[in-house]
Amino acid sequence: MIKTEKPAIEREELAKAWMEQLPRTLPESDHARVWPDEADSQAIRIHITNAGRSSYTFDFKCTYVDSREVRVELVDVERDDVHVDETTDIIQNLVKDYIRHIHECAQTLQDLTHA
Repeated sequence: MIKTEKPAIEREELAKAWMEQLPRTLPESDHARVWPDEADSQAIRIHITNAGRSSYTFDFKCTYVDSREVRVELVDVERDDVHVDETTDIIQNLVKDYIRHIHECAQTLQDLTHA
């Protein structure tokens, strides 16, 4: 059995650090909100608003597997507050790009999460 290490930071502080850092890894025109997941103490929730003409919003669950690694799951995609098909090429490309940015952000925060 592998021992998992929790991030070495309180949940609210972690969410705040993500909120400060994530906009630096996202495209400049996109916006993000980050908060602790109420149901999972190892996770944060991320809401990204795509600033393009598409008006897409993306919701992700970002779970700390250990103090260095995160697992990112797409929860929902909406356009103008209506759920959309997540399987289209455009959305899948945006999701892959956002997941890459989320992983980049997690790497930049390793000084806080891995003590």
